[in-house]
Amino acid sequence: MMSYIEPAPIKDKDNPLESMMQRFDKAVDLLGISEEMYYILKVPRKQVTVGLPVTMDSGEIRTFEGYRVIHSTILGPSKGGIRFDPDVNLDEVRALAAWMTWKCAVVDIPYGGAKGGVACNPREMSPGEIERLMRAYTTALLDVFGPDQDIPAPDMGTGPREMAWLMDEYSKSKGMTIPAVVTGKPLVLGGSLGRTEATGRGVMVSALAGMEKLRINPYRATAAVQGFGNVGSHAALLLRERGTAIHAISDISGAYYNDKGIDVADAIAYRDANKGSLEGYSKAEAISGDELFTLPVDVLVPAAKEDVITRKNVESIQARMIVEGANGPTSAKADDIINDKGIMVVPDILANAGGVTVSYFEWVQNRIGYKWTLERINRRTDRIMKEAFDKVYETSLKYKVSLRIAAYIVAIDKVASTYKYRGGF
Repeated sequence: MMSYIEPAPIKDKDNPLESMMQRFDKAVDLLGISEEMYYILKVPRKQVTVGLPVTMDSGEIRTFEGYRVIHSTILGPSKGGIRFDPDVNLDEVRALAAWMTWKCAVVDIPYGGAKGGVACNPREMSPGEIERLMRAYTTALLDVFGPDQDIPAPDMGTGPREMAWLMDEYSKSKGMTIPAVVTGKPLVLGGSLGRTEATGRGVMVSALAGMEKLRINPYRATAAVQGFGNVGSHAALLLRERGTAIHAISDISGAYYNDKGIDVADAIAYRDANKGSLEGYSKAEAISGDELFTLPVDVLVPAAKEDVITRKNVESIQARMIVEGANGPTSAKADDIINDKGIMVVPDILANAGGVTVSYFEWVQNRIGYKWTLERINRRTDRIMKEAFDKVYETSLKYKVSLRIAAYIVAIDKVASTYKYRGGF
């Protein structure tokens, strides 16, 4: 029998929902939002918890707990990834769903926010077990998903393969192929060019926009990238292509440092040939993951999980700018210290919005039945990200706040104004 342990707060880890709400509350106060609107924006529209019995390869039936939170549909159908991870819990999914609402609003995409997840460890499951789990999750949420209702996408622990299974299971239930129900699909099933590198590309555009404001020459700049998965590796590669030297990278195996700059393309090739791990990479010095955060670089890109920059390590950070490739990598309790140190932070809801931008492009292409070129997708992504950065930066100057609070102000103001125009009061 499988034992189930109820998720509980970890004493030394900040709650991601609380971190998001602290920033949300600050922005609401500055905007002068009414109490009625505050609760409309705060409370998720729908929260679904499902039990998912799955037959394992051994013949044993295990029941997994899955979640889907629809935070908002004020701007349009809800949008958000599906996370397969042992640490998934309802608070995390609620926080990520709200982040998606603000992320879509800040880059002016007509989506609301959602998020999904299943508490499981895909690294310990066979492809067949993962497929059965994804199909069970899809079946349990057939009345939630839909191209005009709620559009999932990949997240931690899932990818194009899982999205193909979701699309197939949903399509079978409707008796027709419906590619627009999900984004992040394989190209042959209606996926978009540019989607794989989209989030990393948005990080690159945000970093260059921040360097311009700080008058940092990208050809003389240095960077450290924590997390060398899809987002971190593409961000590192694209920054390197634009002249920035990548001095350090890291993954679950540890961190790797080279003061002359790491050949990012070579590191990616090594990782891909080494079962997805940088372990043993010999063209850089092995250092601890904690050391990476303290390096004297111009740009620090946290591109892994939540709450990696906290009160415990923030004083040691020497970077001039932090560009958040991950969702919630900086705890709310570290914000004031970062601001006092004069470090510019391009927040997650802006910096990593390149992924949802190209997801939107994929959905549009599926709806019109026509594919765009990679050049057109990249050009439009770069324009949307740069325009969003400029608006957030101008808002930060207007309200005399950090870019993080400014991003929340831009997003909350858009959602609240749309709700009023739709006749919400």
